[in-house]
Amino acid sequence: QVQLVESGGGLVQAGGSLRLSCAASGSSIFSINAMEWNRQAPGKQRELVATITRWGRTNYADSVKGRFTISRDDAKNTVYLQMTSLEPEDTGVYYCNVEYRPGRYADWGQGTEVTVSS
Repeated sequence: QVQLVESGGGLVQAGGSLRLSCAASGSSIFSINAMEWNRQAPGKQRELVATITRWGRTNYADSVKGRFTISRDDAKNTVYLQMTSLEPEDTGVYYCNVEYRPGRYADWGQGTEVTVSS
């Protein structure tokens, strides 16, 4: 099994910044390929926010391009999400996930809550 622990969320005013972290652990981890961040706003479905491959290639949802930056530390099996110029629409619970074996993704963790006030 693979466990995911997200942290770094909180309450911030619009225009502010937060840095989220997610550590993956477990004996099933072989070599992590893709890592990603998702979010779920109140009353909405979970959506993919950003991804990063093992080679460092990144991709972002249009709504966060230019404001969010995903990065990873493979020595720590950790993925980060630097969020700047936050908007109230960014409010939600943020979840990470990792492809810990080819085609295999972890179960969702508890997430970390982000609230952006206007």
